[in-house]
Amino acid sequence: MGTGSRCGVRNSFAFAIFLLSSFTAFAAGSPNIAIFVDASDAPRKMFHAELRIPAKPGILTLYYPKWIPGEHGPTGPITTLTGLKFTASGKTLAWRRDLLDGFTFHVQVPEGENEVTADLDYASPATSEPGYTGDRSATEKLSILGWNTLLLYPAGYGSDQLTYNAGVRLPARWKFGTSLHVSSRVSSQSGNEIHFAPVSLTMLVDSPVLTGEYMKAVPLTAPGENPPAELDLAADSQAALDAPDEVWEHYRNLVKQAGILFGAQHYTDYHFLLALSDNVAHFGLEHHESNDSRLAERSLIEENARKVKAGLLPHEYVHSWNGKYRRPADLATPDYEQPMQTDLLWVYEGLTSYVGDVLSARSGERTPSLARDALAAIAADFDHRSGRVWRNLQDTADGVPDMQDAPKAWADYRRALDYYDEDVLNWLWVDVIIRQRSHGRKSLDDFCKLFYGAPGGPPMVKTYTFDDIVNALNQIVAYDWRGFWTERLSNHGPGAPLDGIEGSGWKLVYDEYPSELDRAKERSIDAHYTVGILADNDGVISDTVEGMIAAKAGIGPGMKIIAVNGRSFSLDVWHDAIHAAKTNPAPIELIVENTDYYRVVKLDYHGGEKYPHLVRDESKPDLLSEIYQAR
Repeated sequence: MGTGSRCGVRNSFAFAIFLLSSFTAFAAGSPNIAIFVDASDAPRKMFHAELRIPAKPGILTLYYPKWIPGEHGPTGPITTLTGLKFTASGKTLAWRRDLLDGFTFHVQVPEGENEVTADLDYASPATSEPGYTGDRSATEKLSILGWNTLLLYPAGYGSDQLTYNAGVRLPARWKFGTSLHVSSRVSSQSGNEIHFAPVSLTMLVDSPVLTGEYMKAVPLTAPGENPPAELDLAADSQAALDAPDEVWEHYRNLVKQAGILFGAQHYTDYHFLLALSDNVAHFGLEHHESNDSRLAERSLIEENARKVKAGLLPHEYVHSWNGKYRRPADLATPDYEQPMQTDLLWVYEGLTSYVGDVLSARSGERTPSLARDALAAIAADFDHRSGRVWRNLQDTADGVPDMQDAPKAWADYRRALDYYDEDVLNWLWVDVIIRQRSHGRKSLDDFCKLFYGAPGGPPMVKTYTFDDIVNALNQIVAYDWRGFWTERLSNHGPGAPLDGIEGSGWKLVYDEYPSELDRAKERSIDAHYTVGILADNDGVISDTVEGMIAAKAGIGPGMKIIAVNGRSFSLDVWHDAIHAAKTNPAPIELIVENTDYYRVVKLDYHGGEKYPHLVRDESKPDLLSEIYQAR
């Protein structure tokens, strides 16, 4: 993580030298492009970029990145690109957007010109918008700079062929964290300028910069240990950075346990970039040598928040191996204009979800009981997933590029990104099969070493296909893996694939008592397993489960529960009614508001509260505890 210093107006001489050095390689081959981002206005959520692009007379075609790796769709935030202007030798150039593709621009370059300057602004959203790096990314005290939001690149070249010399100016006293290497820094009175070593366009887009006034760097490897890893945090307050020492120890263990699991790393150094704010989008996005992860401001200093969000950083870290180094061939496109095919996301995301959850337990981020709670919640959700009756798991991966902006309402019946969590159950099943058929001599750990391990080294991409997965699994244990995965991806149920849980010596059960994970969550109505309702603490229904009592009674997303059994709605009133119905034969009576109309709905339910848990099946060996055991 870099340290900030007071800075002022850009040092024009230094920047001129920076730009001059950027073009020394152009004559030798592929374009060498300079980009300088002025992020000094980040608190206002406005970013300016200036690019110097080699050109020839005629039409210069430039792309704005559309298909962003890890986002699995054409999610480049083109709608927030503004202030676009092209010049050459100080004269404004004519340009026009392509009529068939709004991410493409055609610039008319006059005779005698060999360079085009592009100026553009990126207006970061002030309110929540769908789309990862295109969502909220800046506050008064911090910002996450995704280079894909601020650049153009010339047509006719792959992203590996283009070299970018990047620089950035930060607000005064702000620091930064990134996997990019610093080549020089220019300091003056009111800001910070940092210039990075030249990298390919691939690695620039793959290397976000986390900046902020309140920052902390936590080493995760011992001094001199290679490759090094560190946790770079930025928060909206200094207090949000003061997590208990055990938190840092868990992440040190994560790096250690991942190294043991895979047997090699595919980065020169790794930066966990973690933004802690209630005013940025909350997600994780993977990169070769870093991850862009964003959580609520107090996520590390409050115990319940840590329990609920455990697993995010392990998941994104695993992607350095699975998704960045080993990548489905159909996702390894040569640039950001070519469409990606997402059919193997059940490996890219599904296996990453399973391995990330395993590492969260092995590192101590989750206790074994908390890890089982998380697994029980996944199993119970999919055991009640109404959309499984019409849509198979493969289609949730195939359809994701066109469904990035799908609303949350009806998610259970529509099915969302189910290739994440349902494949936790499937890959656990694979792990159990390997252990059983090898009589405990082999496990999925062996597959991870074979497929994602040595030789290590700097970032590179090694693609794979469905056949590669099948063949590698057969090298560990001979089995009909092709038939297994064909069935799992095309299966419609009924119920969730619980064979992995049951084969590992545990059973899914329900009782009236919330698990440790349930108790840590913010209070809301999660009646997924009782009447089939999900609602917030104001009674606004976000989703229902088709085929269950509430849906059959006419309740749907967007409605609001006004009263329960004649009393004004509250979470306590709701839970009291569910409990009382166990001994009261009368239906639970709701007053529901729906688009300015009110009606009474009766729910004939008497089964009490239901919370999922895993309990031991003593007739079988406890493989799950063995899987979660630190190495």
